[in-house]
Amino acid sequence: MSIDTELLNAPPEKLVIDKVDKCFETSRGRVTALENISLTIREGEFVCLVGPSGCGKSTLLNIVAGLESPTKGQITADGKPVTGPGSERLMMFQESALFPWLDVMGNVMFGLKLKPKLNDKERREIAKFYIRLVGLEKFQHSNIHELSGGMKQRVALARSLAPNPRVLLMDEPFAALDAMTREQLYGDIQEIWSQRKKTILFVTHNVREAVCL
Repeated sequence: MSIDTELLNAPPEKLVIDKVDKCFETSRGRVTALENISLTIREGEFVCLVGPSGCGKSTLLNIVAGLESPTKGQITADGKPVTGPGSERLMMFQESALFPWLDVMGNVMFGLKLKPKLNDKERREIAKFYIRLVGLEKFQHSNIHELSGGMKQRVALARSLAPNPRVLLMDEPFAALDAMTREQLYGDIQEIWSQRKKTILFVTHNVREAVCL
């Protein structure tokens, strides 16, 4: 197969990071967190950004999410400039950030408020599907304080997937978990990715984690 044919058959570009700089003004002067970063991620790809703490990888993820603006350069999603947060790009953080006053079902349904055209029955059916997908169907009515750390992250994953974002951004979501739970979640996220073919940008400082994923 020729290079031209491979390019024609390649999936469409989902995210394009084009010569992005990010600088912060501090009491000690200007600090450059990112300089001339370029990256193209195609639809359905699972891309890991690996680096030590403080290298700017989470800053880049925040810019892709639209939570911060680049000092220079541009990011486009599906060919459109990223100028702020959007339901097509959802973030999963290191902490599960679940609402303790809602049960598992309520937390996953909350993410579906991004889809105002859905009625309550439709939201509930979608939430059930993703709760089942992450293996928590027996715990859908459990309170958050009754769940382990790994189960909470599964709920957070279901909540992120339920609105059907085009891109899932994951900022070291397994860093606070024990080794055995992380191993289980590696398998879960790989299986979900293979089933749903989501475009995923995953940030980690763990080289082994990046290789496993």
